[in-house]
Order: sequence, then structure tokens, then C-alpha cells
Amino acid sequence: MKFSQIIQPLSAVATGNSLTSNPTCDPELQGVAAVEEAVSGQLSYIEGDKFAAEVGKTAASALILPPNEALQAQATERGIAWIATSQPRLVFAQAIALFYQPFRPTSEIHSTAVIHSTAQVGQNAYIGPHVVVQANAKIGDDVCIHPNVVIYPEVQIGDRTTLHANCVIHERTRIGDDCVIHSGAAIGSEGFGFVPTKEGWYKMEQSGYTVLEDGVEVGCNSTIDRPAVGETRIGRNTKLDNMVHIAHGCNVGEACAMAAQVGMAGGVKIGNRVILAGQVGVANQSTVGDGAIATAQSGIHGDVEPGAIMSGSPAVDNKIYLKASAIYKRLPEMYQAFRQLQRRLGKAE
Repeated sequence: MKFSQIIQPLSAVATGNSLTSNPTCDPELQGVAAVEEAVSGQLSYIEGDKFAAEVGKTAASALILPPNEALQAQATERGIAWIATSQPRLVFAQAIALFYQPFRPTSEIHSTAVIHSTAQVGQNAYIGPHVVVQANAKIGDDVCIHPNVVIYPEVQIGDRTTLHANCVIHERTRIGDDCVIHSGAAIGSEGFGFVPTKEGWYKMEQSGYTVLEDGVEVGCNSTIDRPAVGETRIGRNTKLDNMVHIAHGCNVGEACAMAAQVGMAGGVKIGNRVILAGQVGVANQSTVGDGAIATAQSGIHGDVEPGAIMSGSPAVDNKIYLKASAIYKRLPEMYQAFRQLQRRLGKAE
């Protein structure tokens, strides 16, 4: 694919796009790569000052650059084709789709799939080997269900949703359109509900619902539990990484992002566009406001204000955490100074 051929598909998000000042610079491109790994014939991108020096070193034939005239001039001087945009990473993500499309099987129902007579399957669906679809389940149009998926009774799955191999969709689950559930995920499994008695723990049946709105993506081996009553809800366009746990009765807002090993106790409320980094834990009944961010391994034990950036466990404002971290490194020398002061005061007495 010629570089000139990719400009039009990317122009929807690119601004100020150009081939360079040299109109003959129109390389043939075979793929995409990270800027420090790119070779001739590949397209890459530069985002932020951290990678600006790579313009002078990369072997890439074409670059997606920020609106920085100095970087553009440097690329032109090296004979590198470029386009400029205020969102280089977004444009690069769209460029990847021009060279690669994920595997999608053609529409069919495999002969080994077990589909209950009362289940409804929409048009152009793919249902792979050894899939089980139980009674009264409803599968939308253009749904792709990979091998060994189990769908419990009365589950509803929206149009164009993809269920990857070996995931399980439990009863009382509603999945919207354009969702992706990755391998090993369990959606709508029983919440951890037990009532203490003198004889031990009495199991509270989990009769509620689990709802995934349109565009939700759930990573491998993640779990989203259904509650005893009410619902567990994941808002539109929210993305969960691998091994994320959402407990019973949680309500997660729209366009949130949660990295691997985030854990959420029951009844948590998460606002819109919240970011939880890796291994963040959120305690029972906590509320996290819109746009808040929790950095890696934060432990949230109470409510978080909208827009706050939290760190540490128990989580505190990130600025306080950074100051405390700087002091933490000096604790050994501070302790020695304290002991010396103790000894001096002891002698003075």
C-alpha cells in the first residue's frame, strides 16, 4: 500500500496532513511498528517529547507526527513521509486497521454446537464447535461465538457481539451490542453472598441481573458477578483488562478503563470516564466520582471526589502520596538522626 493511499482513510481524525515538502516521497508500506523497532517499509508514530529523538534515528519509511514543525522538517530532511495530527496515537490505531483485521469466521452453526430448541439465534451468526446455548437464550444478528462457550438459560446477547473461546455467560445476564468478551471470562456468575449464622454461613441466592451496555469489552479471566437483588451494571464503552473482578451490585459508569487485576467489592459505584490502574482495590460500598484516576496498587476505602487522582493504600491525594514517598526513601537516615538526638538528650539529662 502506498503512503498516499492511507491518507484519505485517516483524514477523518488527522489534521494538517501532508506527504512532506517532497512530492515524490510516497513509499510503499507493508505494515506498522513501534518507532524504535520500525524498519524500511513500515509506518510508525511519534507522541510526546519522550520519543521526539526517534525521528532522527528511526528506520521507518513513514511517520504520524504531532503538529510540530521542527519534527516535520527533520522527517522531511531524512526522506521520511509523514502526516501531522494532534492525536498521533489515535491515527496510528486507525492505521493498524488498514493492515490487520482480527480473525472472524464466516457465518455458520457448527455441527457439534448444542442449541436448545427454544433459543433464538439471529441472522449471520457464527456459533463454533462445542458451544452450548441453553433454553430461551436470545442471540442477536452478526454475533460471533467461538468454541466451547456456554450460554445459560434466558441470556440476551446483542448484535455484533463477540464471545471468545471458553467464556461463560451465566443466567440473568444481558449483554448489549458490539461487546467483546474474551476467553475465560465469567459474566453473571453468583455473587459472594453468605449470611453468618450460629451453624456457619447461610447461602443467599443471587437472583439479580448482570447488564453490560453497548460497546463493553471484558478481558480474559475477568469476572462480573450478579447480585442477590437488583443488578450489576457496566456502562457503555467501558473496557476491562484481564483478571478484573467486579463484585455483586456494582454500578460502573460509561467509558471507564480498568487495568489488570483491579478488584471491586460489592455495591461499589464508579462514575463515568474513571481510570483504575493495575491492582487497584475498591472497598465495599465506595463511590468513585466522574473522571477520577487511581494509580497502580491503590487501595480505595472510601468515597473519591470527581476528578481526583489517588495513590497508595489507603489511597490519598496523589500529591500527598508523592511527598510521602519522597520522605519514605529517607526514613533510614531520619531514624538514625532521631536515635542520635535521643542519645544526646539522654546524656544531657
